Amino acid sequence: MPDSLFERILKARVYDVAKETALDPAPALSRRFANTIYFKREDLQPVFSFKLRGAFNKMFHLSEQEKQNGVIAASAGNHAQGIALSGKKLGVKTRIVMPEITPDIKIEAVKSFGGEPIIYGTSFDDAYAHALELSETKGYTFIHPFDDLDVIAGQGTIAMELLKQHQDPIDAIFIAVGGGGLASGIGTYIKHLYPDTRIIGVEHDQAPSMYQAFKQNKRVTLDRIGTFADGAAVKQVGQQTFEIAKKVLDDVILVSTDETCAAIKDMFEDTRTILEPAGALAIAGLKKYIEDQQLENKQLIAITSGANINFDRLRHVAERAELGEKREALLAVTIPERPGSFREFCHAIGNRQITEFNYRYADKKDAQVFAGVKLNNAMQERDELLQELRNKHYAVTDLSDNELAKVHLRFMVGGHAQGVENEQLYRFRFPESPGALLHFLTRIGNRWNISLFHYRNHGSDFGRVLAGIQVPADECEEFRTFLKNLGYEYWDETDNPAYQRFLG
Repeated sequence: MPDSLFERILKARVYDVAKETALDPAPALSRRFANTIYFKREDLQPVFSFKLRGAFNKMFHLSEQEKQNGVIAASAGNHAQGIALSGKKLGVKTRIVMPEITPDIKIEAVKSFGGEPIIYGTSFDDAYAHALELSETKGYTFIHPFDDLDVIAGQGTIAMELLKQHQDPIDAIFIAVGGGGLASGIGTYIKHLYPDTRIIGVEHDQAPSMYQAFKQNKRVTLDRIGTFADGAAVKQVGQQTFEIAKKVLDDVILVSTDETCAAIKDMFEDTRTILEPAGALAIAGLKKYIEDQQLENKQLIAITSGANINFDRLRHVAERAELGEKREALLAVTIPERPGSFREFCHAIGNRQITEFNYRYADKKDAQVFAGVKLNNAMQERDELLQELRNKHYAVTDLSDNELAKVHLRFMVGGHAQGVENEQLYRFRFPESPGALLHFLTRIGNRWNISLFHYRNHGSDFGRVLAGIQVPADECEEFRTFLKNLGYEYWDETDNPAYQRFLG
């Protein structure tokens, strides 16, 4: 473990703009999980993110010539705000290249701090490459968002505060991992003083760059990443952060979108604060780790790293939180098409609360019902409910983990199509940017008939489309070539039971 980085943390300059954040207890979460849980509240920084620490420490230590050249950075938002506010404090001109997926709230914040946002590309990697190009051609001083020792040291000051605030032994600390700067800084300081405290990195399962690097024992570049947790979505961790992380991280775990949304809800219930997805990763990882390791009576801390979330994303978070907590079951149930069958089905469910109920007449014999049922005891109750329904001779399929059902089907249940031949069903994902949906429809053109279409804006960084497309058997090869050249992620859902049950 490099003593030089530990010394850099001790000497880091952050409090000109950053503040010492609270270590708040999480009473509701602690009771539910039978452990003592705390939140280290980096979401309470002036820019609502820990990134301010590393940005200011780096800029403070620049030479006068580097400051005069002006600073450029690449960021999906939080590093950008830290750079902009630091530049305002130090009198340095700042420019930040931000990808098109950056939430508006972060772009406006950069402007309010006096920074100049430059919108470029559809991903952080596009923005990063453009920022390096401008640094080379214009002479701007480039500041890396995570792979820089002064940036890492600035983030490490969180650990100094934490140990002062919690003087008893800490069993484990959970930290979101994007490029690895936050985990490297905190981990270095903690392990230097308390090597038995476990440092657990947490990544979103659609951006597992550190997880894969640990698995393969080398830095890897992911082919593609999901950006639901945009503040922690990078294709490759830093060279320096990876070397440090190998020494200080005890484990890296992955969490899903549903688990992250549930963690946002947990934070709200304990503090009445709404985190951004990346800011809630540590809580999601903490919960998962407790369950996997069957921990009890431990002292556990999650770093709540950011709260820059667009308001219109909240509906998507709310929709997925109950599923993430396993507090809702989505069921496809076949019931008899006759008077009284709805009432009988409700009796079969018992006193459980129905969260939604979708139905349309299909034929004279059977009706297909799409139902959401609220649960109290998570997986155990879901299994019990399924068994109870089957014991009463209902044909039931659990769709709680079916992405097609969660994103599309629950909003469009309407019955089977009649006379539609050669229909194939595909789920697509594309950047939520102007013209993306039009581009999708234009590329399909008149070559194949669209027999089903569902698109719903989730206030997210990418759009989700469900499309039924009629493809004659002799054109299947041509259609597969079209899909490969489309440029969007896609999944074949033709055999999905949710589709077969309700729409096929």
